[in-house]
Amino acid sequence: MSASNNAIPSGWDCHVHVFDPAHPAQAGHYRPVLRDLTEIEHTAAPLGIGHLVLVQPSVYGTDNALILRALAREPGRHRGVAVVDTSVTDAELDAMHALGVRGMRFNLVSPVGNGPEAFRALAPRLRARGWHVQWYARHDQLDTIAELHAGSGLTAVLDHLAGLHAGVAEDDPAWMALQQLADQGAWVKLSGWYRLQAQAPYDALDDHIRRVAQTLGERLVWGSDWPHTAFAPEALPHYDSVWQPVVRALGEASAARVRAAGALLYA
Repeated sequence: MSASNNAIPSGWDCHVHVFDPAHPAQAGHYRPVLRDLTEIEHTAAPLGIGHLVLVQPSVYGTDNALILRALAREPGRHRGVAVVDTSVTDAELDAMHALGVRGMRFNLVSPVGNGPEAFRALAPRLRARGWHVQWYARHDQLDTIAELHAGSGLTAVLDHLAGLHAGVAEDDPAWMALQQLADQGAWVKLSGWYRLQAQAPYDALDDHIRRVAQTLGERLVWGSDWPHTAFAPEALPHYDSVWQPVVRALGEASAARVRAAGALLYA
């Protein structure tokens, strides 16, 4: 990574979004307020986070221009996860890669975004660039993802604790599907606690976090999910509050490894 300035903290926040109310949004979605790269850089720095993964939000569909402009501001420092349709050209993918995009997001939860058919169509081109596939999915869809990835040569990255919300039982089949994905080399993002039937301080998820860590080993990254679109703009959780569940569940040493692991996944 070319950003070697010693003033930049070494930690990674592997799931943030940036928004600009002047940027065209898809009809029927919320109207985001301004949340730009400078704001999240300043917010994250006190926690030792200097590298961000900018994930394309659904409100902008396949128009990745906003995250690409943000990545271009300081080449090599941050990374991106884009959303495209199957008509994307190789030249467009190569331009994204040069700016720092390292993954493609697929969505099994909301009615917008790519799903299995697009995965199959795009897989060869994603594999050729060494990109991973980031899935926003429910826990009961993990078996579908495992089937799609079997023999694909593509790494799965599972958003928001792989959808394993606080109500998922110890013997739920999703845990077996998670093990299948782990055996295929999948990663999990420790993120999105408030999307998982949990309230701050999110201790209802502690056992799930520990079990996911036991299953995935070192293939864990953390994401704040900033700017927390599940909350009103004037009532955002404190940035540190969505990091503390990792420390509490895994301990300081393991949490430090999680905070650094983005350098491996997003190389």
